[in-house]
Amino acid sequence: MPNDTINNAIRKASTSNENYEEITYEGYGPNGVAVIVEASTDNKNRTAADVRHVFDKAGGNLGTTGCVSYMFNKKGVIVIEKESTSMSEDDLMMLALEAGAEDFASEDEVYEITTDPADFTAVREKLEEAGLEFLEAEVQMVPTTTVKLDEKGKEKMERLIENLEDLDDVANIYHNWEE
Repeated sequence: MPNDTINNAIRKASTSNENYEEITYEGYGPNGVAVIVEASTDNKNRTAADVRHVFDKAGGNLGTTGCVSYMFNKKGVIVIEKESTSMSEDDLMMLALEAGAEDFASEDEVYEITTDPADFTAVREKLEEAGLEFLEAEVQMVPTTTVKLDEKGKEKMERLIENLEDLDDVANIYHNWEE
């Protein structure tokens, strides 16, 4: 390949002013499972077509803005593996609540702390100062209600999520399927 071609490609890429937009798609998966897809794209038409195709293929349908978002609350979620801390459950709960957490739950092998999005950073920093390590720490859409699926519905939903994750523009996928 000639050097001029390579240099032109580099110059074009370095002076490119492509703008990426954050877009949220909402729809229904198999058996009415609510799905929110967050994407970052430089071509809204391509991404919308790709997301719509994945929904159609999995037996769902893409909806309009607001059709499922009312079933979710934006929350800060921090997950800590029980084995990773020597702190007692009560001490950890008091630390989290004093830092501004809204809720504390003890699951099988993890502690889950939820916060208001505005308080998320303060709570996370306070827990980090105490030497805690997180399995997960991010602001996400948490469903207010969940949907159980039969085996066939589970397969379809897994395929929908897998195919959405395979799209380059998709950043996050939230759903109210009770796994």
